[in-house]
Amino acid sequence: MSVIRLSVTENVLSDPSRVTTRMYEDYLEKDGRGWVAEIEGSVIAFCYADRNKASIWGLFVNPDHEGQGLAKALLKLAVAWLFELGHHCVSLSTAAHSRADRFYAAQGWRRGTTNGREIEYVLENINAVADVPV
Repeated sequence: MSVIRLSVTENVLSDPSRVTTRMYEDYLEKDGRGWVAEIEGSVIAFCYADRNKASIWGLFVNPDHEGQGLAKALLKLAVAWLFELGHHCVSLSTAAHSRADRFYAAQGWRRGTTNGREIEYVLENINAVADVPV
């Protein structure tokens, strides 16, 4: 997954040492859950969700496999899991004016605050809102 994360052409880590192997393990073992897409046993895309912050920690696709719907499918699984845990909304941040920025907007996420470099996005669980008694 680190290889994929470091192979992207946008949202590039300025300091790759900031994302450690332990962080990937923590999101799989205690802080959240992860999903992968594989071809012949090789991971080509992944998505991690943080159960504590109700957020998407990472969603990345190997550049050689972009445009196949992998990001949509993995994101859908992660969001469904967070909603199943009882969260009413899911958040994430991504680089402003990037393909990811456009991707989340196209998936129906609400664009929020920005600091000029990063955009916050939120997706509300419309089923949870519908279940609230009036």
